[in-house]
Amino acid sequence: MTWTMPPETAEQDRIWMAFPREGQTLGAEMAAREAGYAAWTAVAHAIAEFQPVSMIVDPTEMARARRMVGAGVELIEREIDDFWLRDSGPTFVHAADGSLAAVDWIFNGWGGGDWTSATHDRGLAAFIAGLVGCPVITSLLVNEGGGIHVDGRGTVLLTETVQLDPNRNPHADKARVEAEMARTLGIGKAIWLPCGLARDYEPFGTRGHVDIVATFPSPGRVLVHQQRDAGHPDHATMSDIRALLAEATDASGSRLEIIDLPAPATLTDAEGFVDWSYVNHLVLNDAVIACAFGEAMADARAAEILAEAYPGRRIVPMDARELFARGGGVHCITQQQPKPRQ
Repeated sequence: MTWTMPPETAEQDRIWMAFPREGQTLGAEMAAREAGYAAWTAVAHAIAEFQPVSMIVDPTEMARARRMVGAGVELIEREIDDFWLRDSGPTFVHAADGSLAAVDWIFNGWGGGDWTSATHDRGLAAFIAGLVGCPVITSLLVNEGGGIHVDGRGTVLLTETVQLDPNRNPHADKARVEAEMARTLGIGKAIWLPCGLARDYEPFGTRGHVDIVATFPSPGRVLVHQQRDAGHPDHATMSDIRALLAEATDASGSRLEIIDLPAPATLTDAEGFVDWSYVNHLVLNDAVIACAFGEAMADARAAEILAEAYPGRRIVPMDARELFARGGGVHCITQQQPKPRQ
């Protein structure tokens, strides 16, 4: 059987999310928890303006979800550990006949951080595949949806500190990872980035997810996070990654066109250097749900760049500061379900 992961710009049936539940990620104080609930709810409502949203809700949070999210989003009760559905949920692919299937990566809580548990989330991908009614492709690779980006034509972006993380895949090497990407996603060329952004290596981080670093808006083009301030540790990191991508070729053997997405001017918050990134956006059928950070000029410039990269789609900025404070952005809390291919 041959499977291919379509690009995120492929036509979609719906978006999957998970509603927050109490725990270290959400916040210890009531004000912090309420801000987290509100941020996830706002993203769900923004998406629902364009296409269906299905949201997994822990039984402890169903009453709150019904009250906050309302009737415009399908709520599905199931016990979960965390609520970053991009990572704990399935990665959808097409079979050769165009039908849908779901890759079930092993999920171990981003390498098994002491602030999370994957006890219930390990079965979440198969659970969602059952609801969709599509077959499951079982994988022995520990991986998360935020750790990959594909162009839909055989190229994938990976990060050495994610797929080769000894707390994820202690016996893996690049060849083994690439073979599994070829088997499950139809990948012919992997572009390996050395690392992710600095904040992503803090306690609530993923240790290098690519979906705040770079993404393919279309084959042959790559949107790249740009930190222009030399005082931020990501300045040197992204300079090196940009140079690597400028020399890389995709599965067709072609060089990539680099599109810079400048970071906001804010460099730090109460916890240290921020990893605020406009790369972490969600593509819908007719829109792009973009991250915004309360900086009018930077947010507007990012929206202009995204509008050029995704012609014909409406750019919808969402304040993502509460999401990033918990370890991710709009892309991290969502997962697209593509339509079957005709």
